[in-house]
Parts: sequence; C-alpha cells; structure tokens
Amino acid sequence: MSSVLEQSSRIGLPAIRFDDGIALLVEGESSGRLYVLVDGEVEVLRGDTRVMVANQPGAIFGEISTLLGEPHSATVKTVKPSTMYVIDDAEKFLQDHPNLALVVARLLAQRLSAATTYLVNLKRQFEGSGDQMRSVGDALEALIHQQNREFVTESGGPSGW
Repeated sequence: MSSVLEQSSRIGLPAIRFDDGIALLVEGESSGRLYVLVDGEVEVLRGDTRVMVANQPGAIFGEISTLLGEPHSATVKTVKPSTMYVIDDAEKFLQDHPNLALVVARLLAQRLSAATTYLVNLKRQFEGSGDQMRSVGDALEALIHQQNREFVTESGGPSGW
C-alpha cells in the first residue's frame, strides 16, 4: 500500500483532514471519488456490519465503485481524525495515471485471491454435512464461480481477450 501512498504524494494530490465520524463514501450512493489514507483510521461498513477497520497509510477506498461504474458497495467512515488524499474524478484519474491503476488492480487481485481461498475453505468444511448444510455449500459454490456477465463475451472468455 505504500506504493499507492508514494505515487499519490508524487502526483501532488490534495490532502484533506477529516474529523472522526465523517462518512467519506456511503453505501448505495455514487461519488466518483477515491480516497487514499495518509494517516488516521476508518471503518468499512456494509449495512450495520463492520467489515474492517483500516489504519495503514496507503489504504485506498472507492476503487470498486470506480472500476465497476456502480454505487459504493460499502460505507467508509472515519473512526479517528484522518488525513486522506482525495481524487474527485477517479475514473479519469486512473486512466491518466496507469501506474497507479496497475497498483489498484494488483490490490484488488490480492483481495479476490484471498476471498476465493476463504470461500473454497468454507465449502470444504461444509461438504458432506448433510441436507441442512447443502444450501450453504451451494451458495458458496455459486460465489466461487460467479462471473459478471458484463465482462464475459459470448464465446465464454473475458471481454478484450
């Protein structure tokens, strides 16, 4: 994540200080912004469930919404006073800064790999658990193999390949 922080600093992005309790991104809304944590602490919430707390400089927020062109999938709120680099037109910014876009892509690939590994491990735990747990196994199987139709061509391969 330090690579994101270093590149953001070199580019000269504005650093803004936020008080605690400020919602930077709101689940279900679209802001077009990316945030890079310089210092402080934020929480990521889906509904009322805390997904994670981030305090590592270089953590980035808003990238999924930006890349998918969809509303934010979670709320990001400051837990402590925090300084963030703020990118207002995130899509254009990533197009104009391919090195940073590649860093974001690698970060997302790492997250996807970890999530897939976790789902596979859960599926293995529920295999052979009987009828009551079969639906959990089926749900995990669907998540493991879920593909966004927008990114798959009629030939079955990812678009652009």
